[in-house]
This record gives sequence, C-alpha cells and structure tokens, in this order.
Amino acid sequence: MKTSILLILALAITACQQPPAAPNVEAPSLTKTYINTHNGYSEAVVVQTGNLKTIYISGQISEADTFEAQMREVLTNMKTTLQASGATFKDVVKMNTYIVDYSPELLPAFRKVRKEMLGDTDMPASTLVGVAALGKESWKIEIEAIAILQE
Repeated sequence: MKTSILLILALAITACQQPPAAPNVEAPSLTKTYINTHNGYSEAVVVQTGNLKTIYISGQISEADTFEAQMREVLTNMKTTLQASGATFKDVVKMNTYIVDYSPELLPAFRKVRKEMLGDTDMPASTLVGVAALGKESWKIEIEAIAILQE
C-alpha cells in the first residue's frame, strides 16, 4: 500500500512538471519592398525572410509592332525589373506567359527570343496560356515571373 501511494505521488508530481522550455530562437523577420509602384500596382514586390529573397514580378507588356518585337521588349523589361530587385534571369523559377490569339505559328518566335534572352539550360517552370485579350488591344503578350535567391 505504501508503495502504491508513493507511485501515485510520483506520477502526480511528474504530471505537474513543465516540459523544458524551447530554446529562444527568433523567427527571421519578413520585409517587403515595392519596386516602381505606379498606377495602382508595383512592377515587383520583393519579400525577404532572413537571407532568402523571393521576387514577384508583375506582368510585363509591350506595344511594339510585331509579336517578336513585343516578346523581346517584354523580356527586356523583365530583365530591368529583375536587376532593380537584385536578381537575374537565372534566379527565375516560374514564368507565366499570356498570348492573345495564340496559335502554334507563334511558338518559333517565342522560343527564339526566349533562348536569346534566357539561354536554354536550367529553364524556369513555365506556363503558356492563349487568351482572348489583355489590358489593352495593342498588348499581344504579357509575362509574369517569380524569382528566388539567397543573399
């Protein structure tokens, strides 16, 4: 009986004890930087947590005369926005492309310019979507992207 009481007492004391405190580790702070904000949007938003930087690039457009010229200007604009954010095309992990009245005949020009501007190895995950229209009738292509890098 004495042993049972001691065992119950020991279990009660153990149950009341606090678990050891977790080490005091602070979560890395999160900062957001808005690049070229105008007309209700930003060209890019840079989100940094610790040494990891994620860059969300708004859809880039062009009003050049031909599809190929628009593709080239869109990627040039994207390169400029990446540079303003401290990144390059090599940091891009995802691209979404929207093409007005897409047809397979546009693919060779699309691939040609993309290869010139981005190379053809270690390409980002990509989506190409044919759409009926973009924000303005003169825009035939719009590309948005996400880039990630460590500093």
